[in-house]
Amino acid sequence: MPPAAEAVYVEDPGHGTVREEHGGDGRRRFAALRAPAAAALLTAVLFCLATRLSRTYPFGPVTRNVVDLGQQYLPYHAYWRAFLLGETHGDAFLNWNSGFGSNFLGDIGTYLSSPFDLLVVFFPADRVELALYVVTAVKISAAAAAMALLLLRLRPGPWPVAAVLGTAYALSGWTLDFGATVPMWLDGLVAFPLLCLVGEWARTGRRPVLGPLVVALAWIANFYTAYMATLGAAVVLAVRLLTAEETAGARQRLAGALRAARSVLIGIGLAAPLVVVVFLATKVADPTPETTFAPAPWTDVLARFLPATASVASPALFIGTPALALALTLPFNRAVAPQVRTGWTAAIVLVTLSLQWEPTHLLWHAGASPNGIPYRQTFVLCGLLLIGAWFSAARGVPRPPALLAGVALLGAMAWAARGSVDIDRWTFPALGAAALLALAAVLLARGAGRRSTARVLPVLAVILLVAAQAGEVAVTGKRIEEQQRSEVSWSPRVGPWHATAAVEVARADDWPRHRTDPGEVPGGNDVLLVGGQGADYYSSLTSDVTSRTLASLGFGFYAKGRHPVTLDNPVADALFSVGTRLRSKPTEPVRQDTVPRATVTVTTTPVPPLITVRPPERPATHPGDSAFARQERLLGADVYELPAPRRAGRTLTATCPAGSQVWFWAPEYRGTAALTGERPVEFDGRPPSVRAPMQALGTVPGSGAVRIDLGPEGKVRLPREPVGCLVRARLDSAVRQLTATGATRVRADGHTVTAELPPGSSGVAVLAAPRISGWRCAAGDADARPARAYEGLVAVPLDGRAATVSCSFRPPGIKLGGAVGAAALLALAATGFLHRRRARG
Repeated sequence: MPPAAEAVYVEDPGHGTVREEHGGDGRRRFAALRAPAAAALLTAVLFCLATRLSRTYPFGPVTRNVVDLGQQYLPYHAYWRAFLLGETHGDAFLNWNSGFGSNFLGDIGTYLSSPFDLLVVFFPADRVELALYVVTAVKISAAAAAMALLLLRLRPGPWPVAAVLGTAYALSGWTLDFGATVPMWLDGLVAFPLLCLVGEWARTGRRPVLGPLVVALAWIANFYTAYMATLGAAVVLAVRLLTAEETAGARQRLAGALRAARSVLIGIGLAAPLVVVVFLATKVADPTPETTFAPAPWTDVLARFLPATASVASPALFIGTPALALALTLPFNRAVAPQVRTGWTAAIVLVTLSLQWEPTHLLWHAGASPNGIPYRQTFVLCGLLLIGAWFSAARGVPRPPALLAGVALLGAMAWAARGSVDIDRWTFPALGAAALLALAAVLLARGAGRRSTARVLPVLAVILLVAAQAGEVAVTGKRIEEQQRSEVSWSPRVGPWHATAAVEVARADDWPRHRTDPGEVPGGNDVLLVGGQGADYYSSLTSDVTSRTLASLGFGFYAKGRHPVTLDNPVADALFSVGTRLRSKPTEPVRQDTVPRATVTVTTTPVPPLITVRPPERPATHPGDSAFARQERLLGADVYELPAPRRAGRTLTATCPAGSQVWFWAPEYRGTAALTGERPVEFDGRPPSVRAPMQALGTVPGSGAVRIDLGPEGKVRLPREPVGCLVRARLDSAVRQLTATGATRVRADGHTVTAELPPGSSGVAVLAAPRISGWRCAAGDADARPARAYEGLVAVPLDGRAATVSCSFRPPGIKLGGAVGAAALLALAATGFLHRRRARG
């Protein structure tokens, strides 16, 4: 049997379309890979060059861990590495390290499900920053290769130009300003050209099995940006159906659209086991304040087409001056078929307008205007611009009238944007230099018709084109990184502080007998970086139950509730079975260009077991909604004295038992609070984004007189009961009681916890974990049922006969997602069978 023929795309002269032919050999396959390989290599080099110019790690001493890159994605990749190597206590369902127990499958689908993220296992634990940088660079390079491949499939043309345009797409302003610091979004950057290829296969009736698999992979890798990429690919398919010669008839167009819809539906169905879990987790996540979309001024939108501009309030549209100039020549390029010019120009204009209109803004973002960066879909428009540039340049350099018109339009855009706040001092110098290099490249390319220079001039033209694109990218990447570091929050590099904490956590860890909290380590999501089982947890899927429960007990948070942080409080430690606590003290100031060091101390105290037994709810001696009263209700004992402090100006006075410990709880207070004779303690309440945790101010003197001096920054916001005096003897008695009546043995295996109880236990068994959706429990041999809640924690009713309790966590949606995935798999098999049957017939 002869080998299967390879599909080759050739130009259909006069129509600006392609048709499919068969035949070819290894040389043709190699030629088809030249553009993707060159684009990937060039992209990787330029990305690293921009990093080097900004003196950022790994090519310099300065941290690149700005905003969520350091507080979310770096810690998650550290934990992902440990998980893949079997070094964690939890499993794919449950993460015991974060938030006292969190839905890990949801976090996998949100942050870690990209195939590229598997690369972290090839790096040692102390090189996770390097691993994340490599993952980021590989994703960006893959996007360049995918776009170069797409361009050559849409229309034949010079592969070096396709490679340069692929690089322009991968290193657009969106990538440099947003994607490089939110690595999970980069999967959408890769997905867009791949999904456009799926549309091409559907349009021409090819690859009915591979198409849905590509869709599934895109949605599994990051369904959020895959959704946007799917909308963008639908725009590309619509233009192709209306302008390509192969689908000239209405029936052919309809058939192509239906085949594309089939591929998308089956592909999303295959991804459903993960996508449904993430979707349902977002429904119970801590809600962020609603955001009303406000379109950016058009001067700022135009400015973002230019190099060295950065902003989170306007769309990042930089694709390089040469590529943008080529895209702007498309409407005027008479060498391109009229329907092709009209179709792509209309698509680009309409998508650009859709960025600024609220209904279409909401459509791009699945119905919810996002917090932070409102133009997350901009990579799609960058891709459309580069497709337009390719259609204008694929048949050769546009003629002078088209070039002049495109350059004039570019000049008008730059002139109109000159007053934008986003313009940097490097913007116009970089623009001018790139324009001059691009002009020289055009002149060389147009002079290539002479036989003596037919081979040399095109090569020189490509070199100048690469130089223009490379220079702008390097300058833009450098300036964006420098601006980000100076204007947004940052985390220091991972170093000796984290390593020391990790060693101490590993030495002290005694899970599940009790928890080990690593305390505050610079960055965020500390337990994911150094181990332990603390409260610190930062995720878009942080459960509302977790956030509300911890906040009500005096824990602080960032990110409007989605980042609970540790609380160094002995009552909280007793409630959550935190038996070992680390405390760190930096030995030098923490700076952007240094690796932090610290001394770490370890303290171990007796605490109740992970599962305790409580009597039916009893009246509280201290009623109310203060964190002190809530802690006591959950503990089942009165351990605080709650005075009614008298306020005179910036001073609070009260009376407490001598020797008790003064705790100050003011979640919305920003400033300092100092007990007489003690050092001031800083509080950083900034509602609604930041909630300050309760903190100890010192010990009550023998007189029992308590005087607290406040140093507020702005208006003083205090709750009704801001002061609690902890009597340690009462707490010790409560701990002994809960230990005596609690579980005699606890076992935690992945997402399941089992415990043996003292004979005759009655009341309520309480697992020291927030009662998030997905917990099911049983007492003795009874059937497992959805867990009940006891002051926000997982609870199991006891009747005095059960000697054991067991609780298991299953992410909501996994059954529904599995059923949808199985149906999609059957549909894919049927599609493949029918296609093969038609091919044989």
